[in-house]
Amino acid sequence: MKKIIFLSIVMFGISVASCQNQGGNSTGTDKVINATISVNEFDGKLHENAKSQLIDVRTPEEFSQGHLKGALNFNINSGEFETQINSLDKTKAVLVYCLSGGRSSSAAELLKQKGFTEVYNMQGGIMKWEATNMPIDKGTASAVSNGLSMDDFNKALKTEKFVLVDYNAKWCKPCKKMAPMLGAFSEKNSEKLILLKIDADENKNLLKEKKIDRLPVLELYKDGKVVWRHEGEIDEAALIKEIKL
Repeated sequence: MKKIIFLSIVMFGISVASCQNQGGNSTGTDKVINATISVNEFDGKLHENAKSQLIDVRTPEEFSQGHLKGALNFNINSGEFETQINSLDKTKAVLVYCLSGGRSSSAAELLKQKGFTEVYNMQGGIMKWEATNMPIDKGTASAVSNGLSMDDFNKALKTEKFVLVDYNAKWCKPCKKMAPMLGAFSEKNSEKLILLKIDADENKNLLKEKKIDRLPVLELYKDGKVVWRHEGEIDEAALIKEIKL
């Protein structure tokens, strides 16, 4: 009887040890991290691990106008992107960013599919980074226009008509999708509405001053005051319903 009890205890111990080992494997080095994190968390990751691989997935033109120090420029819309990321070390953390977070989110997902085990995407992109006064390496670009000043912007609002401001960028897919609709909508309502298009790349100072850190953004002004605001894509039916001209 004592032998039976002793054997039962031994088998139970082996079973527990086996379960513990299996649990350890699920939370060990094979754990995959693919996370979108805040600017402050992103900055922390850069400082805590000097071996992190920092990737800017914007165009070379955007990159040359300012980027995070130490970043490599792998343009996600180029045919060389996959070849470039294959040159990275899959065992080390990869931190990716773009202008507002859309392209880098796609890049992070692709990195995960390629077998990278630790990937971090910066929420809000370099727009959010600059909005929180984080440092930027100005790169080697020639001087570019600062775009509209806040005074210029306010002057454009001085009209009896409504002013629909469209903050957009050439690389922004939702912006490009909405552009024909917004153009047609402004033409239909030209007697009482003006469409003001603001390119984010050409008006960085203005967007920073207005604390716009994502795209697309629409604002409707009347007598110089915001009466409606929308972030993200919107179709014509929803636009008509919401602004009620």
